[in-house]
Amino acid sequence: MKALFSAAYFPPIAWLAAALRYDTLYIEAVETYPKQTYRNRMEIMTAGGVRMLTVPVVRSNHSRTEEVAIDWRNRWSTIHTRTITAAYSASPYYLYYKDGIEQLLGQRYDTLLDLDISTIKWLLAQYKINTKIEVTTEWSSPKSDPHDYRYTFTPKRPFHTESFKPYYQVFSDRLPFVPNLSAIDLLMNLGPEAKEYIKNIG
Repeated sequence: MKALFSAAYFPPIAWLAAALRYDTLYIEAVETYPKQTYRNRMEIMTAGGVRMLTVPVVRSNHSRTEEVAIDWRNRWSTIHTRTITAAYSASPYYLYYKDGIEQLLGQRYDTLLDLDISTIKWLLAQYKINTKIEVTTEWSSPKSDPHDYRYTFTPKRPFHTESFKPYYQVFSDRLPFVPNLSAIDLLMNLGPEAKEYIKNIG
């Protein structure tokens, strides 16, 4: 079964839970790139609460997603790596996954889409989800299609989280549980049990 998804940078847990249901995901590449989405940002839990990590991009007003370049004028990848380390070094499974994340963020990608697809494929592999990734080559208008998730997951409109059972997060002793962070959070805290967790997300 196939579905249409937006690109995402280390996508949120609900994104991955939806992807679990499909054999093939088509990642939208030819849309006009929208601002303020998970396409270039992820949310993780830190000692100070939820932190948004954003990849700076270079684009014009009508750039397609596949054309959006990464802005390498600052040290964003180093900042992201250090922030993830500070957030999860005390988590149960940090040592199992840190090398993979550091390798991903240590590469120089030309486009945001290349980075997004790399992080998606890495997460699918860690969750042991055998889903094939393709990219779109032509635009199709949004319609009432239950397999079109391009505009389902957005920081502007929180995903319903009733089916998110609380799990232990690194700073649970001082901060309340926060659902639907980047799938990195679940992986760092639950490790091999992360896939079983997302099976129960509606």
